[in-house]
Amino acid sequence: MKNPICTSTIKVLIRGGGDLASGVAWRLHQCAFKILITEIAQPMAVRRKVSFCEAVYDGQTEVEGVVAVLIKDAEGVHDVWAQGHIPVLVDPQAQAKGLIKPDVMVDAILAKKNLGTMLEDAPLVIALGPGFAAGQDVHFVVETNRGHHLGRLLTSGSAEPDTGIPGPVQGVTTDRVLRAPTDGTWQTPSDIGDLVRKGDQVGTVSHKPVYALIDGVLRGLIRPGLSVKKGFKIGDIDPRGNREFCGTISEKALAIGGGVLEGILRYYKR
Repeated sequence: MKNPICTSTIKVLIRGGGDLASGVAWRLHQCAFKILITEIAQPMAVRRKVSFCEAVYDGQTEVEGVVAVLIKDAEGVHDVWAQGHIPVLVDPQAQAKGLIKPDVMVDAILAKKNLGTMLEDAPLVIALGPGFAAGQDVHFVVETNRGHHLGRLLTSGSAEPDTGIPGPVQGVTTDRVLRAPTDGTWQTPSDIGDLVRKGDQVGTVSHKPVYALIDGVLRGLIRPGLSVKKGFKIGDIDPRGNREFCGTISEKALAIGGGVLEGILRYYKR
């Protein structure tokens, strides 16, 4: 019989701290892996209540009982790990990998293209979504497109291409997403969890109003004061109207997290 895998000795560097990346981090943290999240200086997460990248702004954040703490440099990971938390580091190029020497690298940026992740970044490199070829750019790819293959671990080939159409929620696709009507600064008096009706003004971008196109609950909004480009996703309305969903990790994020977990266990059981 092979020796069991000791997850607490496996270091995982996750590039990106949005809601899908955070779902992966949360699931791996629950399995005792040592997680480090690297982020950009100004994250633009929509589902902020379930995104560990919010620690970049607030110094600390919590998602479903798991705490993430902002650190100034890579040396700070050990103190945060000792506290049972997830360290978050502003490090867009993931240069911390040189010091941390992760056993696993997860590209969860979701840029739909490879921004520089390579097979050589770690003994095991996993990417989420399109833009990567398993066996060439990375070892494994996890499917992120909603549907029958969501969360599936790919050992060859690429994930399904981006359709540009949000996944349906109660049959609603494009209309549930709030987008910037122009370039400018996003401002809003609304908050995640607020109920809205079709036609309600949710906020403005450079004084141009942004209206709700459906009834529902504001499941996500980017932070007020951020600069955006026309068409940028700034919010998400959930037509189910359940406020509880605003603060809990989505089934999509958990499925993707399961795919990453499978990839790690497949690799380290060898």
